[in-house]
Amino acid sequence: MQDIAKPATRVLIVDDHPVVLSGCRTLFASDHSIRIDEASDAKSGHRAYVSRRPDVTVIDISLPDVSGFELMRRIRKDDPGAKIIMFSMNEDPAFVVRAVELGAQGYVSKGDDPRILLKAVRKVVAGDNFISPQLAEAVTFSGAAIKANPASQMTPRELEILRLLGRGDKIVEVAEALGISYKTVANTTSLLKQKLGAKNHSDLIRIAVEIGMN
Repeated sequence: MQDIAKPATRVLIVDDHPVVLSGCRTLFASDHSIRIDEASDAKSGHRAYVSRRPDVTVIDISLPDVSGFELMRRIRKDDPGAKIIMFSMNEDPAFVVRAVELGAQGYVSKGDDPRILLKAVRKVVAGDNFISPQLAEAVTFSGAAIKANPASQMTPRELEILRLLGRGDKIVEVAEALGISYKTVANTTSLLKQKLGAKNHSDLIRIAVEIGMN
């Protein structure tokens, strides 16, 4: 009896850096069991996910429109079973923990050996979780620091609003990017000032930049 070929694993890469996308194409080209699609921002990434339903989605945290965290929230709203790997230059253990709390099955640093990403995809497709070994060790040994990190105390929506404010967006621009009302953003901004001890709007932006939210 003739063997039936297994269908290729479909991977969606959402990243706005052409060099990263090119590197991913080269990396996955060595594995003929994997087929990749690409998107360069959250909007097109969400659209690609809905239309193609990939087996795994690899998302950069820093996207040009809204963050990878927000994209993950939108994807998981449509498909709670989505398998997602966060792919970022940010190696702060608090971000790793936050990604897992928000539903990511994997977290890989862009500073890792590229083969780590390939390993992560295979693991997540198989139903396992995967964190870069170096980051996993950092998470294990910095529990107290993570609890003290302001990012670990915020909701996904608060994180996204703070990130957009940190990159210089005005409240009306944040509301437009997230599809929510001006009043909601203004109220959340006030709550963030209280939560983070910011004296004013400029101080809040400074804190966002200091904790790497921009």
